[in-house]
Amino acid sequence: MAEGTAEPPFRPREKLIEKQKYFQSIHKPTYLKGPYDKITSVAIPVALTVVSLALIARGIYNMSHGIGKKE
Repeated sequence: MAEGTAEPPFRPREKLIEKQKYFQSIHKPTYLKGPYDKITSVAIPVALTVVSLALIARGIYNMSHGIGKKE
């Protein structure tokens, strides 16, 4: 590519400005503006926390009762 030519944009500028206006008009935190953002920002971390706490509790129970020890 020659030095003076620029790469064409992925989206037209009008579409980009339209999307920016839409997202800036929503009164929510930035990370919860999309339709599926609650799943990725809230549900997945909560699920990982619950699973890890359950596994930790199971490990503590097994250690305190001597379950699963090798001879």
